[in-house]
Amino acid sequence: MTAITRTSRFARLRTLAVTGLATTGAAAAALTLMPSPAQAAEATQVRSSSAVTASAQNNRSAQGKAVYANNLDGWIKQSLKIMRAKGIPGSYEGIKRNIMRESGGNPNAQNNWDVNAKKGTPSKGLLQVIDPTFRAYHVPGTPHNITDPVANITAACNYAAHRYGSIDNVNSAY
Repeated sequence: MTAITRTSRFARLRTLAVTGLATTGAAAAALTLMPSPAQAAEATQVRSSSAVTASAQNNRSAQGKAVYANNLDGWIKQSLKIMRAKGIPGSYEGIKRNIMRESGGNPNAQNNWDVNAKKGTPSKGLLQVIDPTFRAYHVPGTPHNITDPVANITAACNYAAHRYGSIDNVNSAY
């Protein structure tokens, strides 16, 4: 009788363990399927970007000049136009990849903890540029404001072109 009782208890424990795993697995799957806050923000930005882009195209045809959306997509496109005119290499994909790694798309991002910040010169903006680098690689025709998205992208891409050949060649902090 004791052998049967032990076997029954073991069978119940095994059933509970399998049930627990199934429940945990379902919760993990649910968590995996939920977008991160950055992904959710990017999806919202993409949806609003499409509407703004359509509006910008209407403005372009009415006025005869390009109008850029005031969002990450528009800032990158405007920077690329300036970069092409100044002979600075770079692609949309390379710029966006580096922006997402450096600031998550926040033009007001500031790093207050790295080696530059400890020396009193924090990295700022979409591509986390320090003030001396921004001043040295600032591109005429863009604002002299390090957190201005277009000025920050264009200066950082100018720096990356001189140091690495292109922002497309940058795959980590630079």
